[in-house]
Amino acid sequence: MALSPVRVTVWNEFRHERENKEVARIYPDGMHVAIARYLEAVDGFTTRTATLDQPEHGLTKQVLAQTDTLVWWGHIAHDSVSDAVAERVQQAVLAGMGLIVLHSGHGSKPFKRLLGTNCSLRWREANERERLWNLAPGHEITRGIGDYIELPAAEMYGERFDIPEPDKLIFLSWFQGGEVFRSGCVWERGNGRIFYFKPGHETYPVFAHQDVLRVIANAARWARRKIDRHTLDHPNIRKPLEKIG
Repeated sequence: MALSPVRVTVWNEFRHERENKEVARIYPDGMHVAIARYLEAVDGFTTRTATLDQPEHGLTKQVLAQTDTLVWWGHIAHDSVSDAVAERVQQAVLAGMGLIVLHSGHGSKPFKRLLGTNCSLRWREANERERLWNLAPGHEITRGIGDYIELPAAEMYGERFDIPEPDKLIFLSWFQGGEVFRSGCVWERGNGRIFYFKPGHETYPVFAHQDVLRVIANAARWARRKIDRHTLDHPNIRKPLEKIG
């Protein structure tokens, strides 16, 4: 029996693209639209987008209830995300929604809430080469990916990355300047799955790279909601299965 399409919501601050001419040149419609268009062209996905300046940041209870996997990109406006929406996303993941956090989304409220750490790291922007080594060639997330993904120009992220030990490490990045970074990590929280994926700095056309987009699509399938929300709504006090006393 064929699975129903994966319902993906791609969330983006959509600030850099409106404030920085170079970013607007690379992503005239926004990074969220570039990702969503790729997914729409792949069989098995339906997509919608949401941005920071929409009411409730575009992430209403109804939108999240209709989302199997949420893709999150944030950078300069983490603090502008309301605590109420951050908690709503956190609870949606615990209830079974998948979450893919891209690049500087490591500093977002939902990601830090779910992981329980500062998620801090070292960084440098020097137009250097990045090689993401595929450590899990048999994983669903790396389907169709070779030994590594090569990015000719990237922002460096370096260790120590303040995250809990991943359930599985999918990618390890090496940078031309010598640093390494855990650039693809997965966790389970509650009934939900989380994937952090490092590529995505706004001044580089990373979301035009076919392997990067393929990983996001693979991860969206892997993380998709596996449990219906209503199955979690049982009251705490329930009729016993067996006679008591």
